Amino acid sequence: MKEDRQKVEVPAAAVRECHFKRFSFVILCCLVGWFAQAQKQCLDLNVFAKGEQMEYDLYFKWGLLMPKAGTASMTIKDTNYKNTPAWHTFLLLNTSGMVDKVFSIRDTMQNFISKENPRLLYSGKRSYEGGYYEMDDLNYTYKDNKAHIHAVRKNLSRVRADTVLVAGECVLDLLGSFMFARSFDWTNIEVGVQYPLEVGMGKSLINVAYRYAGQRIIERGNVKYRTRLIIIDIYDDAFTESKEAMELWIGDDDNHLPIKMRAKLKIGAMEAYYKSSKNLRYPLNCRVEIP
Repeated sequence: MKEDRQKVEVPAAAVRECHFKRFSFVILCCLVGWFAQAQKQCLDLNVFAKGEQMEYDLYFKWGLLMPKAGTASMTIKDTNYKNTPAWHTFLLLNTSGMVDKVFSIRDTMQNFISKENPRLLYSGKRSYEGGYYEMDDLNYTYKDNKAHIHAVRKNLSRVRADTVLVAGECVLDLLGSFMFARSFDWTNIEVGVQYPLEVGMGKSLINVAYRYAGQRIIERGNVKYRTRLIIIDIYDDAFTESKEAMELWIGDDDNHLPIKMRAKLKIGAMEAYYKSSKNLRYPLNCRVEIP
């Protein structure tokens, strides 16, 4: 069914709106996880502790210009979802500065993952982008080694999409897949190895592929981080170039936190940098102070 979208008075032109929709998607991908296919079970959630908080600074890079674009924060809590013990992950994304004046974004994402036989129970997103409000709700059920995802997308006036997606039992949303990155065993991967993955987003399933590129050092001010570089191909219409659409540097310690991300856009690129964290389960040993 062909969708219609409410017309809203915004300062950005239609092309600019499309550009920053990609920008929002890329920022969220900064916090997605890598290598689900390499895990022995669907989810391994033993590397983090309840009450964790992580903060990131976001930048838009265009030539020599690199203005700050906003911030992203994530929290993980111990809770119950429909009487099932679960982990609750919550992400908040806000633009600021010049980017906010051109195209304002206020996004929240959350999911619930069962603790026993860990897998997604619910995934949701609330988006306020360029003057337009949109809601996504995805509810997961499992049968015959398949995930059946009831996906509903609506705005303030009507339901725009109501469909069922069918995927492998270990299909991930953006926040759920983030957890795979943190529990991945680096000793079981070789440079150049490629891993495919399905990610549920909104009313669609997106295919991505990840390639391990080895160890790297990232410098940020007077701090160095030991990291592992991942090159990512994204097969989605939001990206003009799906090949090497993104690069991700993951901290090389037991926490496996994303330290830096770069993503290509039609104009320039978006970069995200680790800022701070609280209540991590392990020391942040990938961080090295420069004398």
